[in-house]
Amino acid sequence: MTTAPVRYLVVPTADAADGAHSARFGDKTLLWVPADQRLGRASRTVPGLLLVTQVGRSFQDDYPDVTPLLDHGRHLVISSADKPRRRSNNCWRIEPLRAGTTVVDNPTPTAARVDPVVADLVGQLSPASYHDDLTWLASLPTRHSLSTSFTTAVDFAAAKMVALGYGVTRTQITVGAGHSQNLIGDRPGTGGGGLVLITAHLDSINIAGGPAAAAPGADDNGSGSAGVLELGRLLSARYWRHDVRLILFGGEEEGLFGSKQYVAALPPAERARIRAVLNMDMIASKNTAVPTVLLEGAPVSSSQIADLATAAATYTGLKVETSLNPFASDHVPFIDAGIPAVLSIEGADSANGHIHSANDTLNFLNWSLAAEILRMNIAALAGWLEPATTLARPRPAGSVVSSGPGRLDVFAVGMDSALHHKAFDGTWHDFESLGGVVLN
Repeated sequence: MTTAPVRYLVVPTADAADGAHSARFGDKTLLWVPADQRLGRASRTVPGLLLVTQVGRSFQDDYPDVTPLLDHGRHLVISSADKPRRRSNNCWRIEPLRAGTTVVDNPTPTAARVDPVVADLVGQLSPASYHDDLTWLASLPTRHSLSTSFTTAVDFAAAKMVALGYGVTRTQITVGAGHSQNLIGDRPGTGGGGLVLITAHLDSINIAGGPAAAAPGADDNGSGSAGVLELGRLLSARYWRHDVRLILFGGEEEGLFGSKQYVAALPPAERARIRAVLNMDMIASKNTAVPTVLLEGAPVSSSQIADLATAAATYTGLKVETSLNPFASDHVPFIDAGIPAVLSIEGADSANGHIHSANDTLNFLNWSLAAEILRMNIAALAGWLEPATTLARPRPAGSVVSSGPGRLDVFAVGMDSALHHKAFDGTWHDFESLGGVVLN
């Protein structure tokens, strides 16, 4: 920790030398040594170094007179001389900067061999469907967790899930002195026994205006909520070994109430089944020259972060940043419970100054970025869920036909959504896959 006076210097990560304490922030590294040691002509002395993690520009909005020593968007370094009395709230957190940490990494994932099944799934993404759902959600005056409009949004999403074949439940949650709800959609797998969660918070907020003020929440978090519905649509057209669960949380903006209460109520056996939690929060504002996604998790979710990074390299043009410093979204309660969870969020989200206000509208969204993040997400989900490759009570794809005397041909849709064929020519032959994808 940096509790004593230090001399610090910010350098490109590629130029960072040994012999000093360091913390990496993507392509920049902050170096420091005791104040009585040399570090370079451009170095400066401060009483100590503190790490700030924020949502959007929340800390900078609260303390505009504090000049960051290093600004990496979601993460800042400030002098301990500028430390406010509060150490945290729902939107930002302050802690000592620790030496040897990689706060944000810039991995260079290697593209994997393209899987035809996954590539086909990625290709089925519908920007138009996503656009329509997000436009509808952002048309509500607010989605504050305690508002009637939030209930309207839940009704809309529930109808979408039911139409896709998900079993839907609503659970009441407590938000402060009031009540809201979580919406859950389940689709069973073919017997793999695992469970994969796709989550986002459905609520929005206008911090300055209060509960009744306009809060369209287009990016935060209509973009993630519509993403859950679009990924749910893609997954519903196929069979998977493991169970799929869609969750839209309430009460996130007030302090992660929905996700905290959901995780607290999970039985041990259900927790043990969870293979991965993919949380989406703010995926549609392009804040960088190169389309960028931040994958945020913890050591427990390192494998899932790597899977997402590989999916990005294989099926998208996204630049990937990663962080093991989870904060202030619905992946955190899962991580705190030892469950592998990852947040996918637009890069440099602090550059989006419209969130938590009436200005978070469709006008500031980048639909192409959102589509790329969704392509990455669906590719990783396919790996976690595992396409079902065996037949189990196939459903007929048409009439039994005969291609000649003494022959019968039966066609059925397999659990992998491909067309399968079984023939009789005096002896029944096993089903064989003809490939392709049969759409419902």
